[in-house]
Amino acid sequence: MADDKKKTQSEENSQSNELETPEYPIDNQSRIEELEAQLAEQQAAVLYVKAEGENIRRRAMDDIEKARKYALEKFSGELLAVKDSLDAALTVENASLDSYKNGVELTSKQLSSVFEKFNINEINPVGEKFDPNKHQAISAIEADAEPNTVISVLQKGYTLNERVLRPALVMVVKAKS
Repeated sequence: MADDKKKTQSEENSQSNELETPEYPIDNQSRIEELEAQLAEQQAAVLYVKAEGENIRRRAMDDIEKARKYALEKFSGELLAVKDSLDAALTVENASLDSYKNGVELTSKQLSSVFEKFNINEINPVGEKFDPNKHQAISAIEADAEPNTVISVLQKGYTLNERVLRPALVMVVKAKS
């Protein structure tokens, strides 16, 4: 019986060896070559897509860098007119106080126009409730007004597209003791 078991095992081993290294007929070999060609084609397509993605990423980074670098170009161009007005005022030789005042008023209007064009708004909160998101309290004084109300503005604040650029420096009313 032991001999029969050995024969059966050796027959199974020889059959499994035949399965591991079968001889491929020519049509299977051509199928393998076809599949290898498809694999090479797909690998090339993957490399192409990867390269294209890298090019898109690089172009986007270049665009972001250019946008960052030249973001203030329009704003700067508008401010040049204000600078020119100030320079012109300094070159006037025989100017009176009234002409300087008129020139400063016109320059201020120019600057306000630039601010309006670029959505820069003034924060002048006299009489408003104190808002720590828009105001910076310098001091609190006793007065005949509701506590935490802005009583005076020492320096106006500004917002850009509703985002605070600089808070207004204010004095607020404190509760009477």
